[in-house]
Amino acid sequence: MMDLHCHVDLYPDHSEILSDIENSGYYVLSVTTVPSAFNGTAHLTKNLSNCRTALGLHPQLAHQRVNELSLFDSLCGVTRYIGEVGLDGSRGYAEHIEIQKLVFEHILSKCCEFDDKILTIHSLNAVDEVLALLRKYPNCGTSILHWLLATKKQVNRAAGLGCYFSVGPAMINSARARKVISWLPKNRVLLETDGPFAKTDGKPALPSDVVLVIEFLSELWGETIDQVQDDLKLTLKNLLSNKNA
Repeated sequence: MMDLHCHVDLYPDHSEILSDIENSGYYVLSVTTVPSAFNGTAHLTKNLSNCRTALGLHPQLAHQRVNELSLFDSLCGVTRYIGEVGLDGSRGYAEHIEIQKLVFEHILSKCCEFDDKILTIHSLNAVDEVLALLRKYPNCGTSILHWLLATKKQVNRAAGLGCYFSVGPAMINSARARKVISWLPKNRVLLETDGPFAKTDGKPALPSDVVLVIEFLSELWGETIDQVQDDLKLTLKNLLSNKNA
């Protein structure tokens, strides 16, 4: 299985998260929030063959770390994975949306210089704006919309742009999020935790906790656990084999 959005470096107990990644054997994407965190995070997981590090600049930090775009550019060729990036239109961050757009557009433009990037994207209260920029930069790579909260029309637009969608345990505790999950194309669904920010039973979610999502999808899709796992493995395989999609 997989966890395609996990903030490994931000867990309070690194030994716990590293042990969970190793013992689960799941394919984990360790996202970063600023370019200056990339090298340290990559070093943290260097002994884990099933963990990859993504290069990110979180929209909530864009107005504070726009000066790190040059560092982003210098590191962009080191990893196939980009994230966490995107836009955030929620209270406290909407006032910085223009600088967020500048940063996100810069990142998408840089990714167009490559043919294999995979991006995990934040779109809270900014779905239309994110989709507009993905449409503007169709060659930026393959996009995964992380923890998407959207209308059915927006979901369909995102699917039309070739987006994937990552779903975590915290989402299945929300009626709104469960409705969104029900609209997602089955062959574009992937798993995430967004740990340590997202919680499971009051504790930071760990990659092994994605089993809760698998159980939920089994009921939603009317499939056995094994069938759901096979579906998800195939979707991950298709994602990783994508080039310039």
